Amino acid sequence: MTEPLLHYAVIALAAFAAGAINSIAGGGTLISFPALLWIGINPVVANATNSFALWPGSFSAMVGYRHDLAKIRRWLLLLTIPAFAGGAAGAVLLMHTSTETFTRLVPFLILGATLLLAAQEVITRRLGLVARAHEKPTAGWVTFVFIFQFLVGIYGGYFGAGMGILMLAALGLIGLTDMHEMNGLKNLLAICINGIAVIYFAASRAILWTDGGIMAVASTAGGYLGARMAKRLGRTFVRRAVVVIGLTMAIALFFKR
Repeated sequence: MTEPLLHYAVIALAAFAAGAINSIAGGGTLISFPALLWIGINPVVANATNSFALWPGSFSAMVGYRHDLAKIRRWLLLLTIPAFAGGAAGAVLLMHTSTETFTRLVPFLILGATLLLAAQEVITRRLGLVARAHEKPTAGWVTFVFIFQFLVGIYGGYFGAGMGILMLAALGLIGLTDMHEMNGLKNLLAICINGIAVIYFAASRAILWTDGGIMAVASTAGGYLGARMAKRLGRTFVRRAVVVIGLTMAIALFFKR
């Protein structure tokens, strides 16, 4: 374990960067979670603490879309149900995964999330085509999306990096085309998924509260700054930078095993 001052400096800087990245392009977990691993935190505890630390960012992000959410109330209840259920299932699954097994899975999880982030632009373009084809989704199609959101919830409760991209895909499948409405609903569903997971992690005593508190404050500050820097840096630049970092982290962890 590193010295306390370095320990707190590393997690604060990583969380600040993660908050800024999430507000611009998404993928902040690919920075904050590996940072916790680097300072020697147990991977399962690191994942739980990271979920708690980045949770407040979803609230601040959702507030900006509150008026857009009012336009799609019919989808709120339908999709929050599988979000809560999936988040709870994912959290339980994580707490019942041995440290050894999760440590082996971490490089694959980071690599998968990185590739998902790299493909985000392609997925977004496809969303427009799919959404226009399903402006009036059938009951069967809505049921499929309900199940898909439940699976995304499980992933989010278990690890979570890149789940926003998957949720946007699900919203495109039910005919939503307005990106403001989709982002607002995505952030609300993230609150549901991470919120129920954090409650379970807390009950399981898997959260490092001091570390998580420092990271929560830092990530919130980073999110505020990121929103101000978004136009200057651009989503594409930030996304590419995170992809490079994510690939580097995944390769390093593969060799470390």
